[in-house]
Order: sequence, then structure tokens, then C-alpha cells
Amino acid sequence: MTREVTVQRVEEHQTRSGNTRWVLRDADGNEYTTFKPEIGARAREAEGRRARIEYHETQRGNWTNVYLDAVEPLEEDAPAVEGDDRAVDETAWSTAIEAAPWLLGSQPPDREVAPEELFEKLKPFKDLVAEDIGDADDAA
Repeated sequence: MTREVTVQRVEEHQTRSGNTRWVLRDADGNEYTTFKPEIGARAREAEGRRARIEYHETQRGNWTNVYLDAVEPLEEDAPAVEGDDRAVDETAWSTAIEAAPWLLGSQPPDREVAPEELFEKLKPFKDLVAEDIGDADDAA
């Protein structure tokens, strides 16, 4: 599973067997554990910042262990999940796809449309829709 989180803190613990366990705690109080030094180091890099994490859960009796598989610190100005530019882009593409029959001039198109031609028709429309969504967000 993948999630974007704010890394609150990363703790290192020595186990009785001498291994190091890293625990990443996010701003929502969730904990993710890893025993892999490279993942622990990446978690440390992301401390106090936004990061994209990959993790998996394992059920052990009554407990659910959440293991950290990857940590990718995000740029300081990267948008949070709620205001993510990808959501705007996806919405704009979805709108462009729905408008495709009208943009191509017939519904359904009277011929097969090459992918490149379709992209050339849809991309400018998608860009206008994304810009309009951005302007609406700025006005709010």
C-alpha cells in the first residue's frame, strides 16, 4: 500500500538479538516498522517532512504489524494529498475523455482515430480544464 504522510519522528531501537528496528510515526499517530538500514536511513531523511511511503500489514494473532517497505521524502513544495495536482490532472483528463466525441466532431467518430491525433485534440482541452480548476481553487 502507498500513502503520503507527514513524518512526525523516527525512532531507533536495539532488539535483544542486536538488530536495529526503526519506527516511523506519522502526524496521524500511525506507526510503521522496518529492520532494513536503507529504509531506516530514508525515514530519517524524511523526518519532519512529507513523504510517500510504501508498507504492508501482517496479522499475527490479535496484533497487526505494519512494515515499512519504502520511504521517499517529497520536495518541500510538493502538494499534500488533499490538494494534490494529480487529482486536478485526473479530473481534467476525465473531462477531456468525456468530451472526446464532441472534440473529434462526430459521435461516434466516423473513423478510427490514431492515438497521437487523439492526444493532440484532447491535451489542449485538458489543459484548459485543469487551468480552470486551478483558478477556481485560487478564488476559494
